[in-house]
Formats: sequence, C-alpha cells, structure tokens
Amino acid sequence: MTINILVTGASRGIGAAILEALKQPNAKAVGQGTSSGIPADFTDPAAPRALWEAALEQLDGRIDVLINNAGIFEAAPVDLDDDEWLAVWERTMQVNLTAAAQLSRLAVRHWHERKRGGRIVNIASRAAYRGDSPAHWHYAASKAGVVAMTKSIARGFAREGILAFAICPGFTMTGMADDYMASRGGDKLLADIPLGRVAMPEEVATMARFCALEAPASMTGAVLDVNGASYVR
Repeated sequence: MTINILVTGASRGIGAAILEALKQPNAKAVGQGTSSGIPADFTDPAAPRALWEAALEQLDGRIDVLINNAGIFEAAPVDLDDDEWLAVWERTMQVNLTAAAQLSRLAVRHWHERKRGGRIVNIASRAAYRGDSPAHWHYAASKAGVVAMTKSIARGFAREGILAFAICPGFTMTGMADDYMASRGGDKLLADIPLGRVAMPEEVATMARFCALEAPASMTGAVLDVNGASYVR
C-alpha cells in the first residue's frame, strides 16, 4: 500500500529536499507551499486545518505520515519596543509550534478515527537544547516546545501505533541559515562545528525519510541530531 505523506514548509531548503527524498515507489507526498502543492499561511490560526483538509482531498482521504517542517527565523532584539518584540514572539510560536501542534492533533484524531497508526516527524533544531542568540530566544523556545510535544505524543500514543520522532539540525545550507551566518560572522560559526561545514538539506531529508518510512517502532520518541557534532548530548 502506498504511504501518503504531508510535508509542511516544502517550498525550499529542508522541506523541498524532504519532498525529493520521498520520491519512492511506495510513497506519495504532497507539500505545503510548493508550486504544485497547497498554499497555507501559518500565521493564520485557521490555516493548518485548511491545509489538512486540502491534503486529505489530494491523498484520497488518508494521510499516513505528517512531517512538520515549516518554520520562521525572525530576529527580535531585546531593545525592540514592547509591541514589536511581542509580535515577533507570538508569530514565531504560531508558525513554528502552534501550527505543528494543530496538525499533529488532526493527525492523531485521523488515525483514531481510522483505527490505525501513523507517524509524525517534527523538524526541530539544535537550538532546542543549546539555545540561540539573544535576538532569537523565541526561536529556541519554539523548537524546544516541538521537542517536548514530540516526546509527549510518542509516550501518549505508542500503544495505538502512533509514532513520533524529532530531528534537530544545526546550521543547514538554506537561505534562512545563510542570512543568519552572514549576520554573525560565518567563519566563527563554522569554527564551532567539528565537522567543519554546515549540514546540507539532503542530509536532514535523509533522516526525515528514514523516520517516515523505515524507522523501527521502538525508536518512537527519539530526537535525532544532525549538527556536525556542534552540540552533543
């Protein structure tokens, strides 16, 4: 049976690489934000359900795997005015954490209704564990929330065959990471990565494909690092 997969944040970078990696004979994936996929603006709290329903329509009423990859990375220095700082915080939480939670809940309910299991793969970040810059602590907090959510889903629904995994990349060669590295001195950041380079989107996509299609059930709840040993736990 074909495995039906929904990937969020699939227009570029890691998400686009994940879609490419899922071009498998036994898999059919649709992506949010791709030219041939489904548009959805996660700053709108109604968008996750609309995306879910549109994906169900494209996938013949069945989704087996949800990959939450969508995210934003906006700076919010502490000297911003109160309203602007809070707006960035809330927008980051809505896109990075709340939308993923909404979709994960819809997935769990879908699998309950169908009386079958499924898989959730959440793309978090190294920042969930080691934090981030003073201008990005909201980003780190959102990704820490994603990790905690993943573990909670894994513990709560494993007996029903619902599995959850989190992947924590470090710097990855995407437009978002390029901008950040340039703003903070790329050479200094690379010096903090023992591998000597940032990860490629295809490396993260390989892990996502493994979790979506191949990872053994006993791995549920695992958090997998892809950061060139720049942070080891």
